[in-house]
Amino acid sequence: MTTITKLDLITSVEHIVDLAKDSKLSSEFFSQVDCYIKYVSKKQDITDNQSVLLALFMDKYEDDHITISELAECVDCRPTRMLRYVEDLNELEKRGFIRCCKGELCITYRVPREVVDAFQKNEKYELPNISGLSCVDMFGVLENIFDMRDRDELSYSATMQRINDLFEANKHLEYVQKLKSFNLSDEDKILIVFMSHELINTRFDFVNIRELEDLFDNTRQFTIIRNAIKSASSELLKRGLIEFSIEDGLANGGTIRLTTETKNALLRELNFSLTQVKREDILKADAIVCKKLFYNDKVSKQVTELNDLLDDTKYKQIRERMKEKGFRCGFTCLFYGEPGTGKTETALQLARQTGRDILQVNLAEIKSKWVGESEKNIKLLFDNYLAYVKQCERTPILLFNEADGIISKRNEGCNSAVDKMENTIQNIILQEMETLDGILIATTNLTQNMDNAFERRFLYKIRFDKPDAHVRQNLWLTMMPTIPESDAQKLADIYDFSGGQIENISRKASINAILHGEESNTLSSLIDYCNEERIVNHSTPRKVGFV
Repeated sequence: MTTITKLDLITSVEHIVDLAKDSKLSSEFFSQVDCYIKYVSKKQDITDNQSVLLALFMDKYEDDHITISELAECVDCRPTRMLRYVEDLNELEKRGFIRCCKGELCITYRVPREVVDAFQKNEKYELPNISGLSCVDMFGVLENIFDMRDRDELSYSATMQRINDLFEANKHLEYVQKLKSFNLSDEDKILIVFMSHELINTRFDFVNIRELEDLFDNTRQFTIIRNAIKSASSELLKRGLIEFSIEDGLANGGTIRLTTETKNALLRELNFSLTQVKREDILKADAIVCKKLFYNDKVSKQVTELNDLLDDTKYKQIRERMKEKGFRCGFTCLFYGEPGTGKTETALQLARQTGRDILQVNLAEIKSKWVGESEKNIKLLFDNYLAYVKQCERTPILLFNEADGIISKRNEGCNSAVDKMENTIQNIILQEMETLDGILIATTNLTQNMDNAFERRFLYKIRFDKPDAHVRQNLWLTMMPTIPESDAQKLADIYDFSGGQIENISRKASINAILHGEESNTLSSLIDYCNEERIVNHSTPRKVGFV
């Protein structure tokens, strides 16, 4: 017979499972596999019965819904016989070797991945130590607890017990101390803890009240809590610990979130801003190159007004006045129009002139390929912006450049995960725009497909049209000051170009001047550059009167 010293956990499990088939768990079976059972029992510090049950579960480790009937079938006995082992099953669950899901129709089990890993390494499995944790690590444990609750692997009472045990083992944490000082009922405590978990672990600032139903075992318990929140009679609302989210300037009774005061009180040791602003995403006001821009009269007036508003003294005065009147105090601006008409450059020059840094949004990074990550990224973006606002003497500008893809009409009746993700992203942005205490500028080339909800949320909307002939002439003279004014006038009359297109030609002419001298940039060569700029020649330019 193989000696115990040469055994390992996986080999022992294989022998136990092989001999358990059709054994009816008889005394003869236990005698046959005694050395293997003893090895598992000693290694994992569990009883012989528990070792056999664990081996049967391990044989089905890839199945997330193992039933007792399936185990009974393996050993050829009636499910009622397995009732003898209920206490052993409970002990295995308590020790973390198996997870139990008590669904409405049946009870199922699964073996956690970390238990399988311990058996593969021939190591004793022990529950992770939950004492003496940092606040970050404690929220990692909370994430696991709420994940188990979501799987129905913990009842409401078991969830509360795990949370209370976790807090008892980490009394040193400021979060635990402050939460205890609130002196909340268990029902209110789990709401605050769940909302804290959502904010820290998933980056969602607000929670739909319907999501709270999954925390409780029965509908009646949830209904009482839901009605108290909706009627504003909840202690959490009365004490200012939570608040309704805001939509279209009104409280949305369907979603709630922690108040700023609660976040500051509970999450201070996490340095809550969770700021991860990258240096490359920040454009400092003093690093923006000065450029002279030309607009038609209407746009010029609007840009001047916006520039006056963003003057720091006036901005602070207007912001305080808005707050006093109960209005939203965020400034949201939309610059829209054809490409190359100066939308982005206007945002940059406004920032430079008013001394405001710009936090640039990288939409490619936000729209992660993993479903679910994009939503977290967009929430983190606004968290980072608000954190950066607190660091700056002057409120910075949050710039969504080329925002076409996120302000378009939302998908109705969408079924695909991608469509749902897009809608969720837009809903988060809409929510954040409602409560923004800062300055947001979005630029877009396309407005015909813009969602009405976004249109309502932009306080200032400026349309950038292609420049008229007079403005085009000024652009030519500004970008190419060496050409005669008459040539600038002719080019402006012939070509209906945007400022971006004129800049392209000016850059090409500068390169030509370096290679061949400034005198090589004749009107004829400039016209050649203009014709090359048009990929599609929509119309034949008029003949120019020169030889």
